[in-house]
Amino acid sequence: MTERAPDVSVSPPRSRSKYTLAPLVLIAANVVLFALFFLWPAVIGLVYSFTNYTGVGAFQFVGLDNYQRLFGDSTFFDALTRTLLYTVLFVPLNFVFSLLIANVLVSKHAKGVSVARVFFFIPWLLSPIVVGVLWRWLFGENFGLVNYFIEKFGGSAVPWQSNADLSLMVVVVAASWAWTGFSMLLFIAAIKNVPTSYYEAAALDGAGAWRQFISITLPSIAPTSFIVILLNTIHAMKEYPLFASLNNGGPGTTNNLLVQYIYQTGFKSGQIGYASAASFVLMLILMVVAIVQMMVNRRVENR
Repeated sequence: MTERAPDVSVSPPRSRSKYTLAPLVLIAANVVLFALFFLWPAVIGLVYSFTNYTGVGAFQFVGLDNYQRLFGDSTFFDALTRTLLYTVLFVPLNFVFSLLIANVLVSKHAKGVSVARVFFFIPWLLSPIVVGVLWRWLFGENFGLVNYFIEKFGGSAVPWQSNADLSLMVVVVAASWAWTGFSMLLFIAAIKNVPTSYYEAAALDGAGAWRQFISITLPSIAPTSFIVILLNTIHAMKEYPLFASLNNGGPGTTNNLLVQYIYQTGFKSGQIGYASAASFVLMLILMVVAIVQMMVNRRVENR
């Protein structure tokens, strides 16, 4: 008696088009969105930067006049200088805070890690406008909570808003507080990927916690550190809503950053062409920063 072979259902071969159509559709959607919301506005902005466009009516091409005006515009250089100062203050402060908190939270001796992660991450979920309003309540010169307690204990009210340097420092600390959660999560993921055998070997050699942090943790998370610095630098160079909600770039126009200068020049003064030229100068600065940091990162990784 011959044994019957089991029924094996053979599915028909899938059409090759099913495997090629889906990626093409997904890629095409991204290409369309990229062209619509980035490439087209960028091209329009570049064209406007060579014109005297005011936002309405026709415009005339003025060549490089807008860019030549920028090099003689002291207000533009003041905004650029203040932007660089804000970036130089914000990036290291945020880096140190987030790395310190991440290093503590991955420690085997840490308690309540899950609650602490949520606690530090919540500020990053808040809108910059909300963050600005919160810190304005804290550091308002006449109604702020900090000055209230200073005066309550016999001190004098601190000019958090009318002093340009103090006003800038309040924004720096507020921005660091808001962005610490995001950087902290990147550092936590990077530190957890460092092999524990490195620390065990270092401990056998008598290396303490500080030596292990300097010699093992920092070199191992170097790529993540570069990413954090790059993202924070780009974010700081484009900062605007936090300043607008906290002190509006004050006192006066002292702390107007470059983006705020571009907004006021373009939309309040009706100089769209001139503001577009300033926007492209900012974009070139960001591109240079990104390229330099990527080159340094690649050189460190190839060592």
